[in-house]
Amino acid sequence: MADPSQVDPVKMPRASPLRVFKTVFWSFFGVRRRADNQAELAGITPLQLIVAGIIGAAIFVGTLVLLVSFIAG
Repeated sequence: MADPSQVDPVKMPRASPLRVFKTVFWSFFGVRRRADNQAELAGITPLQLIVAGIIGAAIFVGTLVLLVSFIAG
């Protein structure tokens, strides 16, 4: 795989939605090496990250609300 700093961003293909959500998931989890993180970010636009982050946060909060309501019962 090419070094992300060496690749022209204009010619880089856009990342798939699954790859973007995988990157956001690992960011929420917080355990990544810097080299792996840089490789994952290649081809992902800031708009894709923002949208995936908002959706991921909504899923996380919704899961917590459902879990608390289930336990409180």
